[in-house]
Amino acid sequence: MSDPVLYSERGSSWWPVLWGPAFALLGLLAEQLTLGPQHLAGWILVGLALAVGAAIWVYGRRRLLAVSLTTSELVLGREALAVEKIAQVSDVGAPVGARVLGGSWTVPKGTGEIPLRLTDDTVVLAWAKDHEKLSAELANLVEKRSSEL
Repeated sequence: MSDPVLYSERGSSWWPVLWGPAFALLGLLAEQLTLGPQHLAGWILVGLALAVGAAIWVYGRRRLLAVSLTTSELVLGREALAVEKIAQVSDVGAPVGARVLGGSWTVPKGTGEIPLRLTDDTVVLAWAKDHEKLSAELANLVEKRSSEL
C-alpha cells in the first residue's frame, strides 16, 4: 500500500514540446505569403527537430525538478529522504555550504529553499516552487511524528 501524497510538483508540463511545431507552422505560413519557393519538407523537419529537443528538455526537468512528499518520504529530484530523519523544519538557519537535496550544487532557479535539521544534527536544503506550502506540510509531519513518540 502506498502512502498518500501530501505535496507534489511535476517539474515541468509537456506543453513546451508544442513550441517548435508552432514556430515551424508560423514560418511555413510566412513563406506561403511571400513569393518564391516553398519548403514544406524543411519546415516539417524543423518542427520535428525542435519538438524532439524540447521533449528531451522537458523530460530532464520532470526528472530533476520533481518534488513529492508522502507521509514517509520526501523526494527532491534524484534524492529521497525519509521523513523520520527530519528533526526540525522551522527556525533552522541555512549555514553556508549546506548540502542541497536532489543532487544539485544549488537550489534550482525559481524555487525557494527550506533548511532542514536532520536527526544527526546536520542541516540540508530542501526546495520547492511553493516552498511555504511544502515547509508547512513538513512541519506538520515532523510535529505529528514527535508527538507520537
